[in-house]
Amino acid sequence: MKEPISIVSISTLSALGSTQEEIWSKYLNSDHFITEKQFNFDKALVAELPKEAKKEIKKLRESDAKYKKLDDTVLYAIYVSRKATKKAGWKSKDHFGINIGSSRGATHLFEKYHQTFLKNQKTPTLTSPTTTLGNVASWVAHDLQSQGPEISHSITCSTALHALLNGVAWIQAGLTEKFLVGGTEASLTEFTIAQMKAMKIYANKNVDYPCRAFDLEKKKNTMVLGEGASSICLEKGNLKEAIAKIEGIGYATEILEHNISISTEAECFQKSMQMAIKDINPDEIDAIVMHAPGTIQGDLSEYKAIEKIFNNNKPFLTTNKWKLGHTFGASGMLSLELAILMLEKQQIIAVPFTMKQDPPKKIEKILVNAVGFGGNAVSVLLTN
Repeated sequence: MKEPISIVSISTLSALGSTQEEIWSKYLNSDHFITEKQFNFDKALVAELPKEAKKEIKKLRESDAKYKKLDDTVLYAIYVSRKATKKAGWKSKDHFGINIGSSRGATHLFEKYHQTFLKNQKTPTLTSPTTTLGNVASWVAHDLQSQGPEISHSITCSTALHALLNGVAWIQAGLTEKFLVGGTEASLTEFTIAQMKAMKIYANKNVDYPCRAFDLEKKKNTMVLGEGASSICLEKGNLKEAIAKIEGIGYATEILEHNISISTEAECFQKSMQMAIKDINPDEIDAIVMHAPGTIQGDLSEYKAIEKIFNNNKPFLTTNKWKLGHTFGASGMLSLELAILMLEKQQIIAVPFTMKQDPPKKIEKILVNAVGFGGNAVSVLLTN
């Protein structure tokens, strides 16, 4: 890092809610927010937005005639971006960039319009502009009336943290002093879940904890999809009003051996974590918020990568997917939120069904991991 970068605000939307107070209160108990949802042809375990949050999104949709035709993915991004920039005190006249990505994009609309095409061999006029991936950041920019660059992208499940990498790069290059970055996902559709089930990675039992993220003893894959979005405001410098600071970033990509898996010891994570901590003594890392999607191989390979980097002195390990599901492109930033809250509250949030760990005596440096299909790993080192 050439110079420090401050996170001055964050706003998220997930199964845990939409306010920091509500979200933290739900982190403090051992409940999960995964329920069974009935689709047209099947039932599935999912982590949906709470009813109040859905009402907020409905209100946003009805607030502007143009927004009525947008996918939930875009509305979620607009919702959290409004709140994040308001907290940061950013105005439309300010020059700031926007990079908000999504793994799957406008899932609901794409499937709806495709069904219409199969039935009628025609599509509505707005099919293309409302389903292209670029409409995420462009609609956020329209809503905020921002003046800087706007970027949408998809790097599967590490999308949100890749947006953060991009924001850091623009700021460090001197092209702007502020960047809004994040991820958004509204993927709770029957077709999407069918795709996950086809890979044999989806949870199929509604037990006490359906998603056994970071349970290294599990015998079955237990991934559960969630929906949500998150945006953070980055600013150049070591600012007093920062809620956290980015001390290091790391990234790596593995050579593909299989379409959906990473190596046994997650070499991509080893490289990304090593890059993020760089010259810092590994003993200074107090906690790691793992990607840990709830799959046998995904969880275990990341754990082995951590063992390689930290040897016998592993930091406190945790994850949040057992609570709010795997939100694909938004997941990395929701993990970042957990890290920010733990730094702020000076309290560790543990996974209730995993190995017993001694909590750190202090919480000053937390590493956050994310990875997508094909081993697109990102690690971000946060400090208070």
